[in-house]
Amino acid sequence: MMPKAEGAVLSWVGEEHIRRPELIELINFVGREKQAVSYDYKEFSAVCPFSGLPDTGRLFIEFIPGDSIPELKSLKYYLVSFRPVGIYQEAAADRIFRDFLGRVRPRYLKVILAYSTRGGIDTVCTLVHGNYDLTDGPAVVH
Repeated sequence: MMPKAEGAVLSWVGEEHIRRPELIELINFVGREKQAVSYDYKEFSAVCPFSGLPDTGRLFIEFIPGDSIPELKSLKYYLVSFRPVGIYQEAAADRIFRDFLGRVRPRYLKVILAYSTRGGIDTVCTLVHGNYDLTDGPAVVH
């Protein structure tokens, strides 16, 4: 059973309002096979489904590309679509991880979502897929 918030609760929308990951445009990756890419998004926000208050945080995505990388403007539109959505921190991190992995198909992926302090508690969610290995095999330019 979900606890009830005291006082006012602001409205929010459901996860179905998050942009479909297929709308993240892809660019052919042209670079060394063993190259790590990282994105640091300091403006992540969603809504706490308990209180309706905004949650803010910093999203860090690190990956070793496969054949493609996301076009950054379309990735930003995807991330901004979380703003009105009522979603818990752990679920937001998991959704971003699954969507990025499924759409971009990197060889390695690490997603860290560090939320701003709430109630004196810092929350950091980390998900990892694959092995971070930049040492084996020749460096290949595509």
